[in-house]
Amino acid sequence: MSTLTVLTLQYLCLASAGVYLVKQIFTKKNPAPYPPGPRGLPLVGNLRDMPHVKPWLTFTEWGRKYGDISHISILGMHIVVLNSVKSAEEMLDKKSSIYSDRMVVPMSGELMGYSQTMGYLRYGERFRLFRKNCHHIFGNRAALVDYHPVEEMEAHRFLKRVLAKPDQLQAHIRHTASAIVLRLCYGYEVKEHDDPLVNIVKRALEQFCRYGPFGEFMVDFLPFLAKVPEWFPGAGFKRLARECREITEEAAATPYIFAKDQIAAGIAPKSFVSDLFKDRTLTAEEEYVVKWSAGSLFSGGSDTTVSANYSFFLAMTLFPDVQKKAQAEIDAVVGPNRLPSFADRAFLPYVEALTKEILRWNAVVPIVEHSVTEDNIHDGYYIPKGSLILPNIWFMLNDPQTYTNPSEFNPERFLAKDGNEPEADPRRACFGFGRRLCPGLHLADASIWICAAMSLAVFDVSKVVENGVEITPEIDPSSGSISHPKPFKCSIKARSEKAFALIQEDTVY
Repeated sequence: MSTLTVLTLQYLCLASAGVYLVKQIFTKKNPAPYPPGPRGLPLVGNLRDMPHVKPWLTFTEWGRKYGDISHISILGMHIVVLNSVKSAEEMLDKKSSIYSDRMVVPMSGELMGYSQTMGYLRYGERFRLFRKNCHHIFGNRAALVDYHPVEEMEAHRFLKRVLAKPDQLQAHIRHTASAIVLRLCYGYEVKEHDDPLVNIVKRALEQFCRYGPFGEFMVDFLPFLAKVPEWFPGAGFKRLARECREITEEAAATPYIFAKDQIAAGIAPKSFVSDLFKDRTLTAEEEYVVKWSAGSLFSGGSDTTVSANYSFFLAMTLFPDVQKKAQAEIDAVVGPNRLPSFADRAFLPYVEALTKEILRWNAVVPIVEHSVTEDNIHDGYYIPKGSLILPNIWFMLNDPQTYTNPSEFNPERFLAKDGNEPEADPRRACFGFGRRLCPGLHLADASIWICAAMSLAVFDVSKVVENGVEITPEIDPSSGSISHPKPFKCSIKARSEKAFALIQEDTVY
């Protein structure tokens, strides 16, 4: 047994015994029972029950066994899982004044530096300023109209990259997502190849997806370990966190400094940062809020749209009939002589439904985190102050009581047909709840739609044939804070000579 394992076990046993004894001596009787859940062990509680790989699947099983609200505790920490939109809305929307906090996450939040981003901010004045800034610039679809030309231009550039090197699809999607968010947030136009800011963001997002999920490190359950020096045996996580924090800080500071220099020189294009600096002299606190508001949109918006757009190409590879229906609609409405634009969106209901199904079919953020700021009795259950609240968004988007045959990819579920009402809009759940609803949801929704519409207009996507054998991609989304489809191969070709010419055009946006 390694020194690290021995030390971790010693810390765990000592801390668990301390927590258990304190609770036995000082804890008063609860005013109501906890929600039901798997039975825990003395001292450590449900430490062995907490899943680390695709936890939404385990949470789904708890939902089937215990109901919409289930509960576990680990070393005195209470965790409540919500398995329905109804329970999430009743708690996180209707009681948002007390259910909008975030737990302190020692590893990714405090040590890696993400506590400065909106996703990790405790509920309070600074959090409200972050959201106010984001809502002012990107708060609704109408506010995004000024940025539509940028999104259309970058989507067109994406088509050119894919046509030239279709085997690098995932890299093209990531490059385009970063280009859109960098341009909208900072007024920065990315280089076609090896852009330094795109590379910084890629590194930051990779480390977040790998090390960010709560519970990956013991320090999340035993916060006092954060005080252990790097040189101490078994404290390698401190060195890792320091290296990650340097990248986090660099990813927030570098584009922000670029935008400020452009503003000072009087040459800054319209962007999130330039709008917030307009006709104002900012205090140090206001500058901090602008810097990390932009960084939050940048980091959050880049990776989520990458996952959704990659899911789109996976779906088109697997479901050619859906692709043909969407292309037929675009051909009829837009015609062969131009690319689709946002002006066409209201006239392309099947493409709109297809975008919704992409968001439902592969939950980009399968689980989100809230925390409660005071004791609460909900639906007869006791929810203690400080409890971690985990809405299982994956199951909400795959609940058979909400969606007919949820494992089936079927955009028509969102269209009124034969007297039947459309099924529930997945955007009701997939962007979160309450006062922690994703502030960039309209930007993400627009980016996914324009990528899908333009790609369908000019490309045929199909399975790859290798050595005479057709390769069917596997549907296996990754675990982590942001879930991505498993890398896959597909064939992407221009639909026609006219489509080829449209992609190559130098269009002015």
